[in-house]
Amino acid sequence: MTTLTPQPSIPQAESLIAAGLEARILTPTDAEFSARQESYWSNSAKIKPACIVQPRTPEEVASVVKALVSAGQRFAVRSGGHTNWAGSNNIEGGVTIDLVHLNHVSFDAATETADIGPGCRWREVYAELSKHGRAVAGGREGNVGVAGLLLGGGNAFFTARQGFGCDNVVSYQVVLANGDIITADEKNNTDLYRVLKGGSNNFGIVTKFTMKAIKSDKVWGGMTFFPKQVIPGAIEALSAFTDNVPNDIHSNLVTIFTHMPDFKDIVVATLYANMEGIEKPPAYEKWLALPEIMNTVKNTTLTEMAFEYNIPANFYDTWFTCCFKNDTRIITKASELHDKLVEELKAFIPDGNFITQCLFQPLPTLFGQRGIEAGGNIMGMDRHKTNGILFLAVVMAQTPEQEAFARPKVQAWIKDVQEFAATIEGGNLEWTYLNYADKSQDPLGSYGAENIKKMKDAAAKYDPEQVFQKLVPGGFKLSDVKDE
Repeated sequence: MTTLTPQPSIPQAESLIAAGLEARILTPTDAEFSARQESYWSNSAKIKPACIVQPRTPEEVASVVKALVSAGQRFAVRSGGHTNWAGSNNIEGGVTIDLVHLNHVSFDAATETADIGPGCRWREVYAELSKHGRAVAGGREGNVGVAGLLLGGGNAFFTARQGFGCDNVVSYQVVLANGDIITADEKNNTDLYRVLKGGSNNFGIVTKFTMKAIKSDKVWGGMTFFPKQVIPGAIEALSAFTDNVPNDIHSNLVTIFTHMPDFKDIVVATLYANMEGIEKPPAYEKWLALPEIMNTVKNTTLTEMAFEYNIPANFYDTWFTCCFKNDTRIITKASELHDKLVEELKAFIPDGNFITQCLFQPLPTLFGQRGIEAGGNIMGMDRHKTNGILFLAVVMAQTPEQEAFARPKVQAWIKDVQEFAATIEGGNLEWTYLNYADKSQDPLGSYGAENIKKMKDAAAKYDPEQVFQKLVPGGFKLSDVKDE
């Protein structure tokens, strides 16, 4: 890779140049700088840093951090660039540390673990591990980056079997704010090990994840589309599937009521995935009885499944999320509010060229139990005493003006769902999934007082100067979370 010499007119790069990292810097005059900017998944996230630095090793990451901290330079950290809101993984006028070249994947047959670099995308991880007949509990969407997903928890195709992605990490290699490179696992820096399981970017930069490998060579699954008329039956099928998860820990379901330009109306889309390769298992019985439009369901592999459900890139995206009790009345209310939103968007965007998602996923108490069995994460889901639904409200628009119109309406949609759920005993579940949350939401604060204290204690110990609170403003910050 050739880069132009950074000019002295970019003071943000001076400390990096002084540290001997000039060859790793991209400036706005470099073609690769523009390519990296365009590679962000959402148009909403495409803000412009003063420069990008691309370290190749953990040691170079440490040098970058020390240089930037010594200069008091604000920075961001990027893995895959799939979070949709501006500033989460990029920084206007600052330095973005782009981990794209820390993209190694290796399998250790002796320990049945995989070492994975933070710059990988899950499609690359699965492709490499499939050579060994193995997989890991990673992202279900192949273009998502490794680090963001795992540090935010990481719902996976294997969650019912062995917990969220973070529950499957056996070791983290971490660069701290002072440049030290340390290991966090069950024996070393155990407090840091715990809080990295859902605590996001508040403690350091992870330069290697070591994960439990899973034997995986066949999957049965794919997408199925149904007409809008099946929504009442789909709601019943979703609720029944959620309560049945402990009886079939290998079957997965994502249910989406969606407006898509291709269909000119709301349709129901589902993602099935049985990780044992069992065709049409009983868990999908209610779904398989519904009349469908089309499907892509087949015998396949995890590598191929990671391409089944890829949310289109280059939209202006609004996401809000919440969790509620598995109750058909609440699911129905969310669906009715989605119908209303679609009509409002059609009035503002007459050509109908937008996408919505009213997305539901099972959130049984089993998921929290799996976290405990794996040694405990920091997300606090083990507090839930009733099966739940993880709900995501999405609008994908073509222009900033459309995004500005849609955003308050999506926010109101979530608020209305929660207010309705509050009328049902135990209707709202206290937990906000960090990887789906809008920047105005407070996922870390939803983890519970005990976990908030653990995170703040670890941050004070491993980052006493608050570098990852003050110099890294992006993402969800512990310093913004109120003590309970």
